[in-house]
Amino acid sequence: MKTGSLNLGGEGQVYSGAFIATVTAIPLSRFGIAGGFIAVLAGMVFSGSAAALSGLCKARWNTNELITSFLLSNALILIVNFLVNGPFLDPSTNLQSTVKIDPSLRLPLILPPSKFNTSFITALAAVAAVHIFLKRTKLGYEFRMTGTNEIFARYGGINTRANTVSAMFLSGAFYGLAGALAVFGTYYGTVKEFSAGFGWNGLAAALVAGFNPLAMIPAGIFFAWISSGAKIAMQNSDVTFEAASIVQSVIFFLVTSMVLRGLFRHGARHHGRKNLH
Repeated sequence: MKTGSLNLGGEGQVYSGAFIATVTAIPLSRFGIAGGFIAVLAGMVFSGSAAALSGLCKARWNTNELITSFLLSNALILIVNFLVNGPFLDPSTNLQSTVKIDPSLRLPLILPPSKFNTSFITALAAVAAVHIFLKRTKLGYEFRMTGTNEIFARYGGINTRANTVSAMFLSGAFYGLAGALAVFGTYYGTVKEFSAGFGWNGLAAALVAGFNPLAMIPAGIFFAWISSGAKIAMQNSDVTFEAASIVQSVIFFLVTSMVLRGLFRHGARHHGRKNLH
């Protein structure tokens, strides 16, 4: 969003990144932590490349990245489903899942017996890295300038097309990282469509955070709290799924209304400055 692009391919990028990380980690387990790191990196590169393809189409032919990233995401989901159910299906389990990764590669649990693990620390580090990148680096400044006023950035010597591709790649890479961490910390393999909703939830949390990296952690916790509360209410009371969904929607709209108002206000100011020039 900081570069004026929106990646709607999170669903497929999380899922495919998790799958690539899984099938890479299985043969590399003998290398220990180094093998796990390579597997995570492979998942990030694959998902980042999938998102970068949409960025390239936008930069080269001005194709709408919302459409291309969404369509490519759906295709990736179908392909991974075929691979999980076919060539990589674990015959020793009744689940539609790949073979589990080696126990030596699994992330340590923080609060056993819950699945809360050290991937949370990685998430904190990723948020800090993105904040520093956007606020303290030359390329991060170019990203923000491209999103604020692409024409001004282009006349200032910034390669806005390259920034679009790079930003989409980084967006997809972080989706891939999320999928890999889910495998290494929670599922220990790629279960068919285990990540359904992850991409949209991430986008929703980003909207709650107002696209501010430092606000992503509290926004994510808030979003998870709403979702978990709805599930607990359905399990322990007569609250139906539909009623819980309506309550979640109302809360979400109330929280994001100020964000949307700010975005529209920013867009109006930006349009006014363009007219003035």
